[in-house]
Amino acid sequence: MLRHLLRTVNLFDTAKTALFLCFLAACSGRSGGEQSQGLVYYESYDPRSLDPALSTDVPTGEMVTLLFDGLTQFDPDGRLLPALSDRWTADRRGQRYVFHLRPGVTFHDGRPLVAADVKRAFVRVLNPQTHGGRVWPLLPIAGAADFADGRARDVRGIEVLGDTAIAFTLTEPLAVFPKFLAMPVAAVVPSSPPADLGQHPIGTGPWRFVAWQHDDYLRFAANSTYWDGAPNSESLTVRIVPEPLTRAAEFLAGRLSVAEIPFGETVKWEREHPDWLHRKPALRVIYVALNNARGPLRDPRVRRAMNLAVNVPEMLRTVWSNRGVAAAGSIPPALGGSDPGRKPYAYDTAAARALLRAAGVSDEGFAVQLWRSGTNIELGRVAQALQAQLAAVGIRVEIVSRDASSMREAVRKGDTDMAVLDWWADYPDADNFLYPLFSSASFGPGGNYSFYSDAVTDSLLLLARRTVDQEAREALYRRIDSRVFEAAPWIYLWFPVDLWAAQPSLEGWDVAVIFNGQRWTKARVAADR
Repeated sequence: MLRHLLRTVNLFDTAKTALFLCFLAACSGRSGGEQSQGLVYYESYDPRSLDPALSTDVPTGEMVTLLFDGLTQFDPDGRLLPALSDRWTADRRGQRYVFHLRPGVTFHDGRPLVAADVKRAFVRVLNPQTHGGRVWPLLPIAGAADFADGRARDVRGIEVLGDTAIAFTLTEPLAVFPKFLAMPVAAVVPSSPPADLGQHPIGTGPWRFVAWQHDDYLRFAANSTYWDGAPNSESLTVRIVPEPLTRAAEFLAGRLSVAEIPFGETVKWEREHPDWLHRKPALRVIYVALNNARGPLRDPRVRRAMNLAVNVPEMLRTVWSNRGVAAAGSIPPALGGSDPGRKPYAYDTAAARALLRAAGVSDEGFAVQLWRSGTNIELGRVAQALQAQLAAVGIRVEIVSRDASSMREAVRKGDTDMAVLDWWADYPDADNFLYPLFSSASFGPGGNYSFYSDAVTDSLLLLARRTVDQEAREALYRRIDSRVFEAAPWIYLWFPVDLWAAQPSLEGWDVAVIFNGQRWTKARVAADR
């Protein structure tokens, strides 16, 4: 997931924003660290839209999560929970699902929710006239791809069962399908939505839309009739604050409820404000994609040697402020299917040289290019550390720095030897860290940037996707992860640990491991703390 920075906006453009800035600045004159207003969150750039059908970026997805509901949802720890559907069933193969709607749910304008709204919302997302959405969570539904491509007049796999239930028949069994329906693009909008839904949204979610001053702030009010109970706070403000250091300063001034700690400030915050800090392992992995189809990188012995040549603990300490856990696979430790007993590749340059000799690499070594995004400072430092450490075993690394778009295009086309990357969870399941990253069906744009190809892995991935039993599926995940780890299609680096600060007066808030897992319903600013 990419985060782009927009320009800083003059907050005094209008009288309205000037008054709002006075509100944010807490004219009462409270000192730093003491929150001086209600709930105030932030985004690093303006959402693209507030329309679920156009949810392609993190800010849009987070705002959609406040305003709308899906049939299912995630909590801050990534657990799947009922939402607009209070229960669902699946057939034995995991190919047909029936979701029963929660009774008494209404949209913000008072209209009752019925099953036909769900179908129309999904068809609207898939409609080829709807431009720019990420429709992949709905494509497993039978007929969805044909409809999205304009080859069918309806989506045959969606069946409305009266007003209170809806059934989905999938093209093939998919055990994680209920998690797909928690994605923002699968949020339910009312039938015949207004033309300006993206600017003036009407959902069923815990927060009602109040105002949007573009590139400045969004305002929301509690939905007092929310089916899961009204939020604990009356209002929520989301500011647009692009720069990390600015966000930290605004937090210290009491003008943000929470703030993610910049990497360069980690030690300072741990020393000066340890009681404000909240840590949680992220559903994210930092790695180097090794193009398994290019030159010496075709040989798994070379790829394993490169892993042995990298001192991950040292890099974590010097580059990443110790905010991570060394990776011994691609599945984050918080997800079922990870193997806590598997050890990362050990730092051993002698063993690395021996493997390179066994693979027929001469003492002169070889040269490769390592691509990095020029806008990501932290990953740029990772690239420099990799360059220095691989040089010790005769691998000469040229760092190629490009803008994010150019780098992404080159990686997807297979034009890079190596690329330092991060992968964020779209949905909290090990499938999201295996199928896109290692299936041969996912080459390039699908997420398999190493072009790793293995028929056994492909077969096991399909079997896991079709396995309804959770324990059996997680056992398959561990088996797949172990097999891929042995083949070393990546240089495995680490799973980051998120570090946030929360105001001492803030209650009921937790770091969310998935971008759409935080709805701010339990949060409130306590008095006299």
